[in-house]
Amino acid sequence: MREFAAIFDMDGTLIDNNPYHFKSWQVLFKNHGKPEPDRETFNREMSGVPGMVTLRKYFGDEYDEEGLKKLYKETSEIYQQEYAPHVRPIDGLENFLHELKNKGFKTAVASSASTVNIEFIFSRLNLRHYFDAIIDATGITKPKPEPQIFLKAADTIKTKPANCIVFEDSVSGVKAANAAGMKVVAITTTHKAGELKPVDMVIDDYTKLTAKQLLQLFEDNYERKHQ
Repeated sequence: MREFAAIFDMDGTLIDNNPYHFKSWQVLFKNHGKPEPDRETFNREMSGVPGMVTLRKYFGDEYDEEGLKKLYKETSEIYQQEYAPHVRPIDGLENFLHELKNKGFKTAVASSASTVNIEFIFSRLNLRHYFDAIIDATGITKPKPEPQIFLKAADTIKTKPANCIVFEDSVSGVKAANAAGMKVVAITTTHKAGELKPVDMVIDDYTKLTAKQLLQLFEDNYERKHQ
């Protein structure tokens, strides 16, 4: 019997926190005398990308690596202060995770967020026990849109990439999941459906999603290959 796995990004996928990340980056840029990024720039170039990669791109000419780490700590502190009163899972998530575990799915989080920010979220949500593994940016040398983090997640939970389905909200994350050879479910917290492709399914939240629908994606693919 085939074993299937669901791999979840965190920001914008487990929680709808991207507005708070966006605000924290705006404040950081303003604090350091740079033009604040607009929403389009944030969604296109910063969402789903490790913070240090973003900092090297925009601040690398002015700061050494230690200076960039201090900036990253600053933006994380701004984000946590702003988001702490509002942390909650996306609608339907906990019931959906409960169903996945009952149906025998393996589950993992694969997020470009720092260990500190992942701990910040899971210290406020009672969801950690639903996941077999949590993969963060530590040790990831090729960030999204490269598939490395999703392949690492699949290897950690001992599931073939072809039997994995990724939940993502960012363009870079969708590209990474496709490059990993995995199914993709896009959630429209950050982008419109048409901006996230190619994907196997689009959802607004988890309230109407079932494990049976996920299994059907694999069955449809199997039937096409054997016609």
